[in-house]
This record gives sequence, C-alpha cells and structure tokens, in this order.
Amino acid sequence: MKRLSSVILIALLAVFLIPINTEAKTLSDLRKEVEEANADLENKNNQIAANDAEVAEIKKKIADIESQISEIESETGVLEQEIEESNNEIAEKSEQSKSLFQYLQVSEGENAYLEYIFGATDVTDMVYRMAIVEQLTEYNDKIMNELSQLVEENEQRKEELATKNKELEKLTDDLEAEQAKINAETAQIKDAMPSVEQQKKEAEKQIEYYERIGCGESEDIDSCQFAYEQSRNNSSSGGSGGGYVPSAAGFYRPMVSGYVTQNWMNAGHLGIDLSNTNKTIEIYPIATGVVFAKYYDVYGALVLKIRHNVNGRYIYSTYAHLSAWYVNVGELVTPDTVIGRMGNTGYSFGAHLHLELTTCDWHAGGGCSSYAQYEKSTINPRQYIGFPSGLRVWWNGR
Repeated sequence: MKRLSSVILIALLAVFLIPINTEAKTLSDLRKEVEEANADLENKNNQIAANDAEVAEIKKKIADIESQISEIESETGVLEQEIEESNNEIAEKSEQSKSLFQYLQVSEGENAYLEYIFGATDVTDMVYRMAIVEQLTEYNDKIMNELSQLVEENEQRKEELATKNKELEKLTDDLEAEQAKINAETAQIKDAMPSVEQQKKEAEKQIEYYERIGCGESEDIDSCQFAYEQSRNNSSSGGSGGGYVPSAAGFYRPMVSGYVTQNWMNAGHLGIDLSNTNKTIEIYPIATGVVFAKYYDVYGALVLKIRHNVNGRYIYSTYAHLSAWYVNVGELVTPDTVIGRMGNTGYSFGAHLHLELTTCDWHAGGGCSSYAQYEKSTINPRQYIGFPSGLRVWWNGR
C-alpha cells in the first residue's frame, strides 16, 4: 500500500513537473512560421529533385560499370582458354624433349655422342655422323627453347589474368560504392517524409483551423484553442483537433510489462522504443486524453496520437508500429483503455512500440507549423514516466 501511494505521488508530481513549452505563439506568429517552413520545404523539394537526377546519373554509371565487368569476364574466359592450350602444348613439348634425351643418352650421357662419332668407318662417315649429332642437339635446344618460351608466356598470361581479376574486383567495389550512394540518397529522400506536399497541406490546415475557432492575430493560439475546445462537448468533436480534454491525473507506462530497447534521441531517435516477449501485448494511453489522429505513415506503420491536457497546455503522445488499434479520433481515453496492440508494421525490424511525446503536432489543430518544428518539440518520456534506467531491463506493472 505504501509503495502504491508512492507511485501515485510520483505520478501526481509529474503532472506539475512536466517541461511544457509555455512560450506564447500568436496566429500572426504561426502564419510567419508557416511561410518560412513552406519556403524551406520548397528548398527540400528542389533538393529531392536534384537527388533524383543524381540517382539517375548513378544508375547510368552502374550500367556502364556492369558493361565493363561483362567485357572483363569475357576477356578472362579467353585468357583461361589460352592458358589451358599452352599447358597442353607444354606437356606435348615436354614429352618430345624427354624422348629425345632418352634417344641421345642411352648409355652414359655425352659419351654416347663420342662413341657414335668415333665409330665411323671413314672420314666421310664421321662428317655425316657429326652432322647428325649437331642436328639432334640443335633440335633438342629448339624444343627446350620453345618449352621455356611457353612457360614464360604462360606465367605472363597468369599475371595478366591476375591483373584483370584485380580490375574486376575494383570495378565491383566501385559498383558497390555507387549502390551504397544510391541507397543513401534514397534514404535521404525518405527522411523528408511526410511528403513536402503533405506537410504544406497540413500547415495550411493549421492556419485555417485557428481562424475557424476564432483566434485573433495577436492572441496566443494555445490559450485560444484550449479555451475553445474545453467549452465543447467531446462527443461533438468530430475529428482531429477538437473536443473537451480532461486534465491528465498522472502518467503510466503504456504496457503492463516490458523493457526499453532504444532511448530517446539515441542517434536522432525521436521517441523511446519498448518491447515485450508477448509480441502483440495490449497498449494503453500514458495518461487520460482524447484520440487526436490515427493513420498509416509512409512506411505502412499503424500510428495513433493522443492529446493530453497538462496544466492548461496540450502535449501529444504518439504510438507507432501497432498491429491493431481499437479507438477512433475524438474518443476520450483513460490509462485503462486498451487502444491497440504492439506490432511490427512499417519501417520496423521487430515487434515493438515506438512512443513519442511532443508539445505540438504537425497535423491540423496540433499547433506545429511544420514537421521540423514537431521534431524539435519532442520530450524525453523518461522525464516523467518511470521506465527502468537501463536497456532491456524488465519491468512489471504500470
């Protein structure tokens, strides 16, 4: 009981200690931010177009490299065939030389030459026999020279083949480098998601939303929005951005058990990743709030967003990679509401929950002038949710 009271006390204190961005922003400020953001998005759009052109050029280079590789492979095949033919010829010459030596050196090496010469019956016969020995010696020398030349040519061909193989390896490395560059460019383009068009569209909707609810040009849009939406009945909200949002009475873990697999801002990570041996474990809201948006992102991940009221200001919790969701936009949820199940949808390499917390959202009614501002508005969930300090440290209870 004492432990439960401590948890409740910590949760209540967290409500008042959450680092909420209290800097006032007027509708006029939002218009200016949207204008600047749209200009930046146009620059990014132009960069994406330049990336596409570069990718196309890289693909041409790859095609050229592949053509060169094909030519080298063909040359390599020819060289291998020539080496095989040379080896056969070397074997044949070796047999000829061997036979000749056996003929000339039947008895005791060079003595056989002398015995043959001095066995002549007369001078004419001796001259004849000397000529025969000379011819046989020259023929043997010729065979040995040819053999030596073939061995040398064979070694030269082997060196040439090795050189060609090195060229092939280098071209292959170049090809892989070009492919890596394409992958990097592609990743860079994907990192611009949501698309430029979608971001610009939502930014314009932001302005339209605050105009529609009657915010003045010099009025703090957060205060204006809070007052307007708190005065409305939740059941009539009818979509993202609208409806009464009760105060958050405390914050809880989104799963009854699990462990942290990646921290906030680890290599630019905007949220915290949580997992469990139960790959479809139920997911709960971290606090009381109203479902603000749900959609599939550009990678196909199921995403759910909830708006929370903290001391008269809104914060947003995002739950991504869900395998299922059970609530609708505008619905009031509490920490006991099952909103979905953990999954592996979208750009994911294993079942987990990606949890983000922000002081604004880039969807209409969320107050962010751009997705870039949304990224900057993220909050470390560890600042007010009691996750274990290390990675893959198991917890039980919310």
